[in-house]
Amino acid sequence: MTDSHFKPAPLSDPLGEVLHMLHLTGTLYCRAEMTAPWGIVMPQLIDSMMFVIVTAGHGWLVMDGHEPLLVGQGSMVLLPHGHSYRLLSAPDAGAMPLFDIPVEKVSERYEIMRHGGGGEVTRATAGVVQFDHVAARRLVSLLPPVLHIDAWGDDAGSWLQSTLGLIAREASALRPGGETVMTRLADILVIQAIRAWLDTAPEANLGWLAALRDPQLGHALALMHRRPDRSWSVAELASEAGMSRSAFSARFTDLVGQPAMQYLAQWRLHLARAQLLETREPVGTVARRAGYESEAAFGRAFKQFFGVPPGGVRRLAVA
Repeated sequence: MTDSHFKPAPLSDPLGEVLHMLHLTGTLYCRAEMTAPWGIVMPQLIDSMMFVIVTAGHGWLVMDGHEPLLVGQGSMVLLPHGHSYRLLSAPDAGAMPLFDIPVEKVSERYEIMRHGGGGEVTRATAGVVQFDHVAARRLVSLLPPVLHIDAWGDDAGSWLQSTLGLIAREASALRPGGETVMTRLADILVIQAIRAWLDTAPEANLGWLAALRDPQLGHALALMHRRPDRSWSVAELASEAGMSRSAFSARFTDLVGQPAMQYLAQWRLHLARAQLLETREPVGTVARRAGYESEAAFGRAFKQFFGVPPGGVRRLAVA
């Protein structure tokens, strides 16, 4: 259950490995030119992540329960949980539902929107992406409702403009492989925003993220992530971490919020569910990759955790 194209480096950056696993799918982009007054109501998109990058002018992001946020030129806003929000020319501007605003459809993955009353111009690129790995889901679940990169530095700003230009070019040309290129560029944009948050937010040093950064626990977590099929024991993981069994168990539970063996079991089951949804490999093969010696034991654990048997998940994938 590992990426066959990924050759892991030495176990020195477990958090970096989790970011590597943050592959995005289902990418849709919209390049928007808005003239004041203007306003757009973005719907809630479950299991999706949305981002907005303002390339000229400014806009206000308004979300229930949060203060209005000014998003200026060169800024990026990432909404990891797909919450509904409004993007406005001014905090009190009226707004239209997104799907009521006409767009020019350049391709299946790229749209151009022109909207507003003819005044001051704001240009932005927006994207909707999904994530398809258990590590990505766990990481995203820990992110705040809004990540705001107030302004990229000069070098980053130039890089950002170049990346957006590449996205537009790939979307317009419809060349073979264009969708893959666009998705990878989205990976980079989102990962850069998350890295900026990881570098500055105090809460990024708590819980699971703190465990990944911990030299000893991070090493053990990386081993579990890389080799979920191995019959790990607490004693082996503690030895790999260079800790006593009792100290490792206590520290792991304290930071991660659950015992190491429970974490490993859930990690395996989530990986197995993804395999069942994304491939046609036999259930027995998926079970072995998840570290189960028998398909029956795997089936029992899977149903107990997800509430449906592995075959039920496979039927959802085929439907």
